[in-house]
Amino acid sequence: FGTPQRVATGYDGRRLALLLAVLDKRAGLPFAQLDVFLNVVGGIRMQEPAGDLAVAASLASSVYDRALPADAVFLGEVGLGGEIRPVSQSERRLAEAAKMGMATAYLSERGVPRRTPAGIRAVGVRTVGDLFASLFR
Repeated sequence: FGTPQRVATGYDGRRLALLLAVLDKRAGLPFAQLDVFLNVVGGIRMQEPAGDLAVAASLASSVYDRALPADAVFLGEVGLGGEIRPVSQSERRLAEAAKMGMATAYLSERGVPRRTPAGIRAVGVRTVGDLFASLFR
């Protein structure tokens, strides 16, 4: 038994610990008792907070034991209160996601661009709890 492990490859370990605490407190996910192994594929090092929402969604997917939609993209910084903060260049990021075949983008409701690029639907969410309710319940 002992202390749960937290291992992150390609993602800041301190940021992971903070994100796990937020998900535990604000979304009710029981990460305090779980071992967490996070690996960002392709040798990429995620250094900007725009990937927080994608990491949070993948961690929740594991807890709920339900797969995320294969054609979904997640863009946003997760704040201490569980709020989703907008990221810079969201239109450009959505255009690239649409080119890659993504059909739905989940992002901060304040960050939804006025004009969404063709081929992708933007879904605005306020908090991680709201996101998980729409994805897993």
